[in-house]
Amino acid sequence: MNPASGPSCMAQGLRVLLIDDGAHRVQLIREELTRLGCDVVGVIEQATLIHDCVLNLQPDVVIVDSESPTRDTVENLAALNERLPRPVVVFSEDASDDPMRQALKAGVSAYVVAGLRPERLAPVLQVAIARFEQDLALRQELSQAQAQLSARKSIERAKGILMSEQGLDEDAAYKRMRRLAMDRGLPLAEVAERIIDAHALLRPT
Repeated sequence: MNPASGPSCMAQGLRVLLIDDGAHRVQLIREELTRLGCDVVGVIEQATLIHDCVLNLQPDVVIVDSESPTRDTVENLAALNERLPRPVVVFSEDASDDPMRQALKAGVSAYVVAGLRPERLAPVLQVAIARFEQDLALRQELSQAQAQLSARKSIERAKGILMSEQGLDEDAAYKRMRRLAMDRGLPLAEVAERIIDAHALLRPT
């Protein structure tokens, strides 16, 4: 999807799951989505079904139509954000601060208050998708950085074990680990973890 082609073009072909959380305007949203060329893959009224529906229907975007997001809805959106993250748009009539904060904390990409106008739907979807993609990229970068830090710590710890147990200097211990990794076709961090596990297993209790 190319944002430069405009919100309406960007919406074409999107698979959308609708959640009726009490506002009962889903039919209006569905009609506008159809006009934009979206594929409405399902409409549900129970927040507890969100995860299973996303898993089975594989929507690109989830839209929640709500008077004010219920606690169950927010909790299920938070669980969805952890397990099967998707751009989520909430249309709400509640302009108070707390529901908005809770929804955004749960991973909602766009929270729209004060009326649902069909002409707003396409640009809202565009913003929600862009924000979701940005947030997802940041999460992936953080996860990668944490994995790299964990790997470095394991390598340093395993190196220390080899230095202590086999009387090697730091360079020799590192070379020993690299040779083991190459011989066994394993990442260096995995070899380090195996050395740590073996040392813990053999250490007297």
